[in-house]
Amino acid sequence: MFRKVSLVLGLFVLVQSACLGQEWAQKMFKEADHDFGSVARGAKAEYRFVFENLYLEDVHIADVRSSCGCTTPIVETPLLKTYQKGSILAHFNTDTFQGQRSATLTIVIDRPFPAEVQVQVHGYIRGDVVVDPGSVQLGSIDQGNGADQSVAVNYAGRDDWQITEIKTSNSYISAKAVQTARENGQVSYALQVHVDKNAPAGYLNDHLMLVTNDGSAQIPVLVEGRVVAGITVSPASLFMGVVEPGQKVTKQLVVKGKKPFRILSISCDDKSFKFDTSKENAAKALHMIPVTFSAGADAGKVVKTIRIKTDQGEMSPELAAYAVVTPAH
Repeated sequence: MFRKVSLVLGLFVLVQSACLGQEWAQKMFKEADHDFGSVARGAKAEYRFVFENLYLEDVHIADVRSSCGCTTPIVETPLLKTYQKGSILAHFNTDTFQGQRSATLTIVIDRPFPAEVQVQVHGYIRGDVVVDPGSVQLGSIDQGNGADQSVAVNYAGRDDWQITEIKTSNSYISAKAVQTARENGQVSYALQVHVDKNAPAGYLNDHLMLVTNDGSAQIPVLVEGRVVAGITVSPASLFMGVVEPGQKVTKQLVVKGKKPFRILSISCDDKSFKFDTSKENAAKALHMIPVTFSAGADAGKVVKTIRIKTDQGEMSPELAAYAVVTPAH
């Protein structure tokens, strides 16, 4: 009952303005425009419009449509609980279109209230440069091992065309362009990409920027992969829910390793979070840890960090845990 009352109070103004505007929905999106820049033909060009549910009620994305076939939109997270984040993926179809292209993506929301949000994408798809395959796919990399991968960059046009520099904002990724062919205006390079063995655990989603001597904009090449730690925690962030003062809620963490290990301790800088490790004394590859949150008297969002220490001598896994405490009534 209280949750329904909160929704009425919290979104009353939004309901009143639904006919005049849909600001409540637009506020969930921090960005409404993305420029892909100048991209090679066949290159994988994607962008995620991230949004966050700022409200107590669930938000549901019913549909998303594009004004142009040059961009395919995908709803990656249809349903969001309070303070959860989701994304709309915009895939630029570089394999079937060329030249300057733009699209308006219309995101249709049906809960908690009907609304539409529009975002824009645009970019220039070059016809003279081709990346094959369309991105550098590194797959899963065991932490500490590093990785190498190569893609082909082919050009048709000037006899003297060159890749003069490769830029990257990720210090753990390096690359070099090795010329493999040059004849009658046809130039080919092997773009050799290296991931350093000291790369931290997590997802790799970065761009190499190819600088050429033709005076055009830099050409992005997507690098994707995941550096996998010896021990992983699921979920990556733990949402304890929307609770009232004094209420307790228990969720479960899954701690997984590539080989049997022991959990030495689990800690948090907030005593509201308790962990039951009484059944996890033995070394095993999979541990199930109940986590209990006891809501205090203060209303608001609670965000804390949980740290797990094991006997593997690796950096302790960490994850964010959060909850929303509603006002007392």
